[in-house]
Amino acid sequence: MLQKKICMVGAFATGKTSLVARLVNSIFSEKYHTTVGVKIDKKTINIQEQTINLILWDLYGEDEFQKVRMSYLRGASGYLLVVDGTRKNTLDKAFDLQTRVEDTLGKVPFIMMLNKWDMIDEWDIDSVEIDAVKQKGWTVMKTSAKTGLGVAEVFQTLAEKIMDA
Repeated sequence: MLQKKICMVGAFATGKTSLVARLVNSIFSEKYHTTVGVKIDKKTINIQEQTINLILWDLYGEDEFQKVRMSYLRGASGYLLVVDGTRKNTLDKAFDLQTRVEDTLGKVPFIMMLNKWDMIDEWDIDSVEIDAVKQKGWTVMKTSAKTGLGVAEVFQTLAEKIMDA
């Protein structure tokens, strides 16, 4: 059975841990839990008639006090860049992180997740900014850890990109 390491990267409180909990355990909690270091989970999926274990590394969120340790990324086949749609500064942080991750890993498949789609009334990122990201050639998908919208699809799409790479 194939195993592929995927890292969840983003600013603090973007929903990385909630997205993994939604995918792996089909749950969502309103309680905020800060990730300390890294939390590792596993999800088995099927791609092209092949069973793959996704080893999900949920890295602590980056903020002005703490930078993500790039050594956590070693061996990753791909990553998910998580942005909180209600906080524009998390998009700026995502651009910075993407550059640093690519400097560390090289060009590996990734998807930008625009999370908290269930809170669209409070969004701080507009369609012009989203279109600009897509024009860079990036895959951008809208998700909600709370409702489950798009969550399984993002992981499935990233796994397919990894298998095709």
